[in-house]
Amino acid sequence: MKTRKFTAKTSREALRMVRAELGGDAVILSNRKLGENVEIVAVANEELASITERSGQLPGVQPPAPAVPHPPPVFPQPDQRDILGEIKLVRDMMQEQIACLTWSGMQQRDPQRTRILRSLLNAGFSPALSRLLLDKMPANAGVSWAQKVLGHNLKVAAKEEDVVVRGGAVALIGPTGVGKTTTVAKLAARAVVRYGADKVALLTTDSYRIGAHDQLRIYGRILGVPVHAVRDTGDLRLTLSALKHKHLVLVDTIGMGQRDSRVPAQTGMFDETGVRRLLLLNAASSGDTLDDVVRMYHGAGVIGCIPTKLDEAATLGAVLDVAVRHKLALHYVANGQRVPEDLHEVNLEYLLHRAFKPSACTAPFALQELEVPALMSGSGPAREVQYAP
Repeated sequence: MKTRKFTAKTSREALRMVRAELGGDAVILSNRKLGENVEIVAVANEELASITERSGQLPGVQPPAPAVPHPPPVFPQPDQRDILGEIKLVRDMMQEQIACLTWSGMQQRDPQRTRILRSLLNAGFSPALSRLLLDKMPANAGVSWAQKVLGHNLKVAAKEEDVVVRGGAVALIGPTGVGKTTTVAKLAARAVVRYGADKVALLTTDSYRIGAHDQLRIYGRILGVPVHAVRDTGDLRLTLSALKHKHLVLVDTIGMGQRDSRVPAQTGMFDETGVRRLLLLNAASSGDTLDDVVRMYHGAGVIGCIPTKLDEAATLGAVLDVAVRHKLALHYVANGQRVPEDLHEVNLEYLLHRAFKPSACTAPFALQELEVPALMSGSGPAREVQYAP
């Protein structure tokens, strides 16, 4: 087995040399300090696998003893796959420890960068996106640089893309409780003020919830606009044809969890009828949940998103992080139940200021300084982010 030694000033540099020479699957055998340098001994994963295939066993593992007439006590032999699994486990643990040491070293060399990283994580931004920002951050940069880059990557719908201005048929989609019916009423109120009640219509596909149709009818009665219920694709197509003279037709949809089997059917119905969609994202949800919602609901017909419940969210980093990584245009933001007062045009400066508002260091979910290396050493890569101001 051919082992290789890599010597560098820091563990991070040595690890980069290992990956460059032997690939990301290399097995780390040892890591030690040599004076002012760090030495890592590693072997290519392919080399280890080829040795196993040639010999039929791992080095140092002897084949079972032949049977004897009077068998002594038999001890189970370790399975070859189990040993390989153990080696890979040790390799992963060592690589994680090296990465952890790398981040610890960064804390000592550049405490300012570490403080910015902790601010990003405590604001709700994912470790993957935060690490990507830190890797590209120039020397002596501060939080304002991170805000500027995030603002550059957050897309806001242009005036001509505004659903109220552009018109047509638009459905609001998303999980249960995200505020679809209320947001439909808020958008309808804006359209009525601008174009008149005779140019707006409301539809609902929600025939499951008790009182859902009645709630929308109440809003319609207040605004003076008609409300129609549709059951399936054919019904929706006929209703849209009858309402083609309207400037804006807003479709309220049934709330479904992102893993509900009916989500693809709903997507297909809107695709077949040419209805564009706005995805509503609950800003008070966790980042993992929001990411799952976007992946399940996203599609070619989704023109952007509306973050809702900003008044209930302790941090805004998660919803902004998801919008950046999935390149979702922000159309509006909602922060309450009042119609139409609690629907606002997007103000990036306010959103980013609110996102980076310092949280209490004593909060149970606030990341402490000593916890940063362990968290960042295990985070995966983020999608591409542009860094031009």
